[in-house]
Amino acid sequence: MNTPRSRVSLVYLLLFLIIIFFLVVNFQEQNRPGVLTINEIVAKIDRISEIRIDNDRLTVIMDDEPYTSYKEPVTTLVDQLLALDVDPSQLAPTSTKIEVKAPSPWLNIATIFTYILPFLVLGGVFWFVFRQAQGSNNAAMSFGKSRARLFSGDQPTVTFDDVAGVEEAKQDLLEVVEFLQEPEKFISLGARIPKGVLLVGAPGTGKTLLAKATSGEAGVPFFSISGSEFVEMFVGVGASRVRDLFDQAKRHSPCIVFVDEIDAVGRHRGAGLGGSHDEREQTLNQMLVEMDGFETDTNVIMVAATNRPDILDPALLRPGRFDRRIILDRPDVRGREAILKVHVKGKPLEPKVDLSLLAKGTPGFVGADLENLVNEAAILAARRDKTKIGQDEFQESIERVIAGPERKSRLISEDEKRIIAYHEAGHAVVAHALPKTDIVHKVTIVPRGMAGGYVLALPEDDSTLMSRKKLLDDLAFALGGRAAEEIVFDDITSGASNDLERVTKMAQKMVTRMGMSDKLGLRIYGKSEELVFLGREISEQRNYSDAIAEKIDEEVSLLIKQSYQKAKKVINKYRKNLDAIAKKLIEIETLTRDEFEELFPSPIKKETGAPAFAPAK
Repeated sequence: MNTPRSRVSLVYLLLFLIIIFFLVVNFQEQNRPGVLTINEIVAKIDRISEIRIDNDRLTVIMDDEPYTSYKEPVTTLVDQLLALDVDPSQLAPTSTKIEVKAPSPWLNIATIFTYILPFLVLGGVFWFVFRQAQGSNNAAMSFGKSRARLFSGDQPTVTFDDVAGVEEAKQDLLEVVEFLQEPEKFISLGARIPKGVLLVGAPGTGKTLLAKATSGEAGVPFFSISGSEFVEMFVGVGASRVRDLFDQAKRHSPCIVFVDEIDAVGRHRGAGLGGSHDEREQTLNQMLVEMDGFETDTNVIMVAATNRPDILDPALLRPGRFDRRIILDRPDVRGREAILKVHVKGKPLEPKVDLSLLAKGTPGFVGADLENLVNEAAILAARRDKTKIGQDEFQESIERVIAGPERKSRLISEDEKRIIAYHEAGHAVVAHALPKTDIVHKVTIVPRGMAGGYVLALPEDDSTLMSRKKLLDDLAFALGGRAAEEIVFDDITSGASNDLERVTKMAQKMVTRMGMSDKLGLRIYGKSEELVFLGREISEQRNYSDAIAEKIDEEVSLLIKQSYQKAKKVINKYRKNLDAIAKKLIEIETLTRDEFEELFPSPIKKETGAPAFAPAK
C-alpha cells in the first residue's frame, strides 16, 4: 500500500530524473563539433554538400569536414546574409541539397530510444531499489503493529437483512447498533452499554457474519483480526499489537473491534491448556488491561467469537469486559427456510422449488451447511446443462452434504449387493413399523461417501426433547439392518459396525446421563463438562464404584438386547414387505418415499421426532 512517505519519495525521484535528462540533452547540444559563422559559410559555399533547416535551426554538412551546425535561427541568418550583400540563392548550388525536417525532434523514435527510454529504465531500477529498501525498513519497524483489517462503514456490504435464523441474537445486537448511532440516549439515563460482546456457537452458525452485519447496520468502521494474529515467537510483540489495535480503534471511534477465534489468545492462564506460553499470557494480560481501560464515552465496542467458551479465562468474561454473551444455536425449521431465502437470492430457480420442504428436510443444518447446499445444487444444475436450479438438484445436494457424493463406479458382487439391499430394507421396515421413529424419505443401496447404502429418515417437525420410547425405537431402527441379515441369511456381516457404535453410545447416555434405567435410578453417573448448545461432551470423570460400573454395563447390554429383539420381531412380522423392498432395491437401487410406501403401506400413524440417518458400510 502506498504511504504518504512513499509518494513523496516517488516525486523526488521523478524530479531528479527530469533534471538529469535535460542536463544531458543540453550537454550534447553544446558539444556538437564545428560551429560556423556567416563569413565561414560564405567562404566555404563550394564545399557545402547539404543544408538542413531543422526546428528553425540551420545545419550545414560539408564534404571534407565533420558535422557542423549553425546555432542561430534561420531568420537571423537570412538578415545577416542580406547585410553582407550575399544572395541566399547562392547557398543552394546544383551540388547542394536543401532538406527541411519536422519542427519537433522530440517525437522522433530515435530520440525516444536515445534519450527517454534509458532514463525510464534507470528510473525503474532506482524505484525498485528504493521500494525494496523502504519495504524492509517498514517490515522491521511495523513488526509490533496491529494486523487488523479496517473496513469502512460508509458502504456496508452486510446488514441484518443478510443474516437469518438468529433473530434473538440480532435483537441483542440491535442495542449495540443503537448505542453506536445514538449514545446520548443511553448516557443521559446513566446506562452503560456492554464493552464486550461474546458470540458463542457451533462452527457455521454465523458468528463472523453477524459481527459484520452489526458494523454494517451501525455504519461505523470495523476492525477485524484473528486471535492467532496477536501471538508471535518474540516476547512482547503480541502485547504491542494489542496496544496498537486499541489505539487505532480509539482514533476511529465510534467503531467495532472484532476478534475471531478469541480462544487462541484468551485461554486460561496458568492452567496448562494449550501449553505454557508466556507470550500468549502477556498478550491476554494486555488485552484485559485495554478492555478495562475503556472510558464510557469512547464508543468502541469489542465483539469476539468462539466455539470454546469453556476454556476462556474467567477474567475475560467478567462484567466490564465481555459482559454480554450471545448464544447462536442451530436454526429451527423457520430459521432454515429464512436462511435458504437469503442464499438463493440472485439464483435462477424453477417455479416448483419449495424452500419450506427443503427446510424440513435439513434438520440440524447450520447456516454454512445451507449455503453449501445451495452451492452444490447450483453446481449440479450446471453439470446437467440446466438454466435453472430445480427441486431435484436441491434434494440431491442435501444427501451430498450429509453423506458425500455418490460412488456409482464402485463395483460390488451380486451377493454383496443382495446383502446390502436386505440390510437397508431392514432399517426401513423397522423405521416404518415402529410408532416413534421418523418417516422414511429415501432408501438406497448406491454407495455414498463411506456408506455402502443408507436410509434417510426425517421428522416432520423439529424436536428438542427425546422421550424414552422414542430412544428405544431409534435403537431398534439402528439395529434393523443387522436383524435382517441374521434372519434372511442366517449370518451377519461387518456392515452394521457403524450402527453398533451409535447404538452403544445412545444406550450409555440413556443409562448414565438421562436416568432412563429402572435398576440404576434417577442419578447421573460420571462428571462431565458438556456444552449443551454445541451438542458435544468435552470430558468425563468417573465418580462411581466398580460395582456401579458393572451394573451400568449390564443395563447398557440389556437395552441393546431388548432393542435387537424388537427389531427381529418387526422383521419377522413384515417379512413379505422386506423381501419386496429388497427385490426392488436390487432392481432399481433407490426408492423414494412414495415408492417405498407403495411396497409397504403404513401400519401405524407416525409421530414426530428428531432426525435419523442409518448408513451401512
